[in-house]
Amino acid sequence: MDALTSRHLLTLHLDVAFGAMLDIGHTPQGRRRIAPILGGRFEGERLNGEVLPGGADWVINRPDGVMVIDVRLALKTHDSALIYLTYQGTFRAEPEVMKRFNRGGLLEPHEYALRVTPRFECGAEPYRWLNDLPAIGVGEQTAQGPIYRMYEIL
Repeated sequence: MDALTSRHLLTLHLDVAFGAMLDIGHTPQGRRRIAPILGGRFEGERLNGEVLPGGADWVINRPDGVMVIDVRLALKTHDSALIYLTYQGTFRAEPEVMKRFNRGGLLEPHEYALRVTPRFECGAEPYRWLNDLPAIGVGEQTAQGPIYRMYEIL
C-alpha cells in the first residue's frame, strides 16, 4: 500500500473577532456560535495574499466535547485573484482542557488536535488548479485567531 505524500500549500493566519461572537444557543446538534473573521493573511510558495473581511466560523460544540468547525472565507491573492475557501474539521481536547479553552484560555499545542479539510474555488486562470486540489490542514490556537498550515495531498 502506498503512503500519502504532501507538500506545504500555504499558511493561513486569521484575525477573529472573538468578542463579537454570536451565541445562537443550544440546538439539537450542540451549542451553536458564529465567530466573525475580520481578515488575515496567507503565504506559501504558490499562493500569497490577504484574507478579506466578512468570513466566519460557524462553530458547534457537540455534547461529546468535540468542537466542529465550519469556516467560509474569501481570499485575495497578491495579483488580485479572488478565491473562495471553505474548510471543515474538529478541535479535540481532553474534557478539562476543553473547559479551559471554552473559557478563553490559551492552550499548549500538545493539549489539542485541530484538523481541517479545505476546499478551494477559483475562476481566475492562474489558480484554477486549486478547484480539485485535495488538501488537509493542521491548526494552532493563538489569541488573535487560528493559524493553519495547509498541505496539498500529492
